[in-house]
Amino acid sequence: MTAPLSLTTGGSLYDRIGPDALAALVSRFYDLVAREPLLTPIFPADLTLTAEKQLAFLSGFLGGPPLYHQRFGHPRLRARHLPFTITPARAQAWLSCMRAALDATPEIGAEDGQELFTALSRVATHMVNAPEGAQT
Repeated sequence: MTAPLSLTTGGSLYDRIGPDALAALVSRFYDLVAREPLLTPIFPADLTLTAEKQLAFLSGFLGGPPLYHQRFGHPRLRARHLPFTITPARAQAWLSCMRAALDATPEIGAEDGQELFTALSRVATHMVNAPEGAQT
């Protein structure tokens, strides 16, 4: 899940979005996550490091510098998320926050935003590790 993402022509998605717009997206996203009742039980109260990790991961995932690998090692996404109860509803809540953050980030064009959202939808589905109603 860490191969550079480029489903269209014109450079990597990271090159098309740019680091500043990506940072703005991550900031808006975690502002929303902090207010999402389905997600707050599985996130720390202070989302600073979480946002830094997300930005570093997305950088490499989208074809930019491998910042996550350099700072934290291999992402091992599924393994790192197994300690948390991630139900289909939580995955959808996470995606809803991302969709809203993308919509609120005009620096990211609609086509690039859709490409990113499609890729993250696959990742979110892959992170589900518990059925609905599972305890946190």
